[in-house]
Amino acid sequence: MKKSILIIAIFIATGIAAQTKYQKGMQKAFGLWEKGNLTEASQLFERISKATPKKWMPAYYVATIETITCFGLKDETVLNAKLIKAQEYLDIAKSNSKNNPEILVAKAFLNLGYIAFDGQKYGMTLSGETSQLYAKALQIAPKNPRVILARAEWNMGSARFFGKSTKPYCAEIKRAINLGKKEKIDIEFYPKFMLKRAENVLKQCSK
Repeated sequence: MKKSILIIAIFIATGIAAQTKYQKGMQKAFGLWEKGNLTEASQLFERISKATPKKWMPAYYVATIETITCFGLKDETVLNAKLIKAQEYLDIAKSNSKNNPEILVAKAFLNLGYIAFDGQKYGMTLSGETSQLYAKALQIAPKNPRVILARAEWNMGSARFFGKSTKPYCAEIKRAINLGKKEKIDIEFYPKFMLKRAENVLKQCSK
C-alpha cells in the first residue's frame, strides 16, 4: 500500500514539475516576444511544442510569429521558408485542437502573408479560401473578438483594393472592441484580444 502511494506521489510530482517547466518556458517565450526578440521567441515556442506535442498553443505561436515576420520581406525564398514552417506548425496545432477558431484565423493570416507579398500571384488563388476561413471561424465562435476583428480587417482590405468605402465595417470593429473588453479567458496562455491595436484599426476604418 505504501509503495502504491509512493508511486502515485512520484507521478503527481513529476506532472507538476513538467507543468511548471511548460509554464516557465511559455512565460519566457512571451517575454522575448514582448521585447521584440521574435526569432528567439519562435525558437523557444518551437522547442516547447516538440517537448509537449499534445498541446496546440506552442505550435500556434510558432506559426503566428513566423507569419508576422514575413510581412515586408522582399525575398520570396525567405517568405516561402517562413510560411511553409508556419503551415507545418499550424498543422500540428490543428491536430491537437479541431475546429479551433484561433487556428482558422491564423491560417487566414498566413494566406494574407502570401497575398501581401504578391497580390497578383496569390490573390486569385487564396482570397476565396481566406474569406471561407473567416466565415467558418465566425460560425464556430460568433462572439470571439479576435475572429470578428480579423474578418473586419480582411473585408476592409478587400474594400480598399476595389476602391470601396471601409466604413461599413466600423460597426464590426466596435463590436469586437466591446466584446474584447468583456472577454474573460480562463485558459492559461490562450490568445488575448489586443485592444490598442483594435482601436487603431477603428481609427483607420473611420477615415
